[in-house]
Amino acid sequence: MSLTANFLGGKAVLPPSPYKELIAYEYLCSRDGSTLKRLAEKLSYKGRLPSEVLRDEYGLFEPPNIKEIETYLQEKVKTGKFSVILKEDAQYPKRLLDAKYPIDLFYYRGDLGLLELPLISIVGNRNVSGEGRKRTKRLASLLCQNDYVIVSGLARGVDTIALKTTIDEGKKVIGVIGTPIDEVYPRENSFLQNKIAHEHLLISQVPFFKYKHQSFSSKKFYFPARNATMSAISQATVIVEASETSGTLSQARACIYQGRKLFILNSCFENPNITWPERFQRQGAIRVYEIEDILGELKKT
Repeated sequence: MSLTANFLGGKAVLPPSPYKELIAYEYLCSRDGSTLKRLAEKLSYKGRLPSEVLRDEYGLFEPPNIKEIETYLQEKVKTGKFSVILKEDAQYPKRLLDAKYPIDLFYYRGDLGLLELPLISIVGNRNVSGEGRKRTKRLASLLCQNDYVIVSGLARGVDTIALKTTIDEGKKVIGVIGTPIDEVYPRENSFLQNKIAHEHLLISQVPFFKYKHQSFSSKKFYFPARNATMSAISQATVIVEASETSGTLSQARACIYQGRKLFILNSCFENPNITWPERFQRQGAIRVYEIEDILGELKKT
């Protein structure tokens, strides 16, 4: 049930059924009190489609304000090519089902087939140290040379360095963002995000309509959800460096829950200002002294 906006004579031509599900999904997201977690729980009940949930709730009556959302989405598909995948689609990545609250739909641009390859997330601080920059470049280079697709979040710092290094090596990446698929954050990554969308794979789970109308402060919750998705699609996550309050730790927690390998560079353990590495090591995280610690462990799976 993939949805692709094609353009004929300047008009968007959409397969009717997936488009219907997209509208229903965006409508469910837009309602007061709706969160990705609550929506995942609702849609997981008996494996219902978004349109089936609306039918159960409204019967033959049209849900209020749904026309506004439909009009808004029509404009979206006219301004840019994008696709969506529903959980019921054969192309939906099975790894995502390991998430605590599997997303029912995600938006993407690029080569969806990359999700079937060996994937490793590289994450860490936005305000990365000089040594952290060097470690990120070396790590990304070695992992992609060993045929791993690098996954990261397009944030400043470690994310951006890992993605750029891999692309410079001529290898593939997946960018997972915490904004709608047609928005860029931070702005300086506009060129990088566009390159990933056209030559690699870009993923978002953020609904267009809700994002536009919600407060700025409430938008921050999409980033931990993004981290959970990155963890789920990856065989493992490597943390380069992170503070005690870093959002990176939400991905570490997701790894433990989802049964994914979690690797933490030794330099994190040697940092006297943080205690989280030991905490996650007690939960099963692996301390990394050299690249063979990662490659050897992954060969066991």
